Amino acid sequence: MRACFRPVSAALNALLAGLRSSDKDGGVKIHVLPAGPIQTNAYLLTNPSDGTAVLIDAPGDVWAQVEPILRSELCLLEEVWLTHGHWDHTQGGAEVVAESKAVVRAHPADRILIETPEVMDRFAIPGIHIKPVKVDHWLKDGERLKVFGTEAEVRHVPGHAPGNVLFYFKDSSCAFVGDALFFRSVGRTDLPGGDFATLEKSVRGRIYTLPDDTVIYPGHGPETTVGEEKKENPHIRG
Repeated sequence: MRACFRPVSAALNALLAGLRSSDKDGGVKIHVLPAGPIQTNAYLLTNPSDGTAVLIDAPGDVWAQVEPILRSELCLLEEVWLTHGHWDHTQGGAEVVAESKAVVRAHPADRILIETPEVMDRFAIPGIHIKPVKVDHWLKDGERLKVFGTEAEVRHVPGHAPGNVLFYFKDSSCAFVGDALFFRSVGRTDLPGGDFATLEKSVRGRIYTLPDDTVIYPGHGPETTVGEEKKENPHIRG
């Protein structure tokens, strides 16, 4: 079954109660949930037709937004996929896992950041407390994750962080890219493990090679498309 992804504004979440029984097309919904002290985008993918859900990234206090959506759509959170290990993408991970028992997937190049987050104290916001997250499955470049009757391709896109990955849903023409690429911008490379030449290679070789109509869901800010960024991004042109 081909999954149909439909973006849902966070402001409309309250209107979604009962959609599992009434939504006959079985479309997968994308809930964009900015959370944490620097408004990092989490993406909750829900499929009310079979009661399953996946969370991409877990910024601070995101569970407070995730739980009501799961309850209203009668979904269980089965997995958490981390695009990379920086604190603003993992700060809420321990709480999410404790509440949901979800399986966590991430790339091993960011293992030290995820399992020993205190190493990020010198570049995190002062006073922020980050708990380690137990990863159940370490991702590999080219791996395909089966979910919602379709699959997501894992592409390793280092440069912003050593373990930054994207999740590409070919059937739905969308990719969740973490902090590799933003609307008219790219991820910073001045943090430990960052390197602009590596990021540029990742963006050109792993993101700009996707079809131009692929919708890009970044770790911060609004969505964009591959085609738009190839033409308009002032940092890395296609």
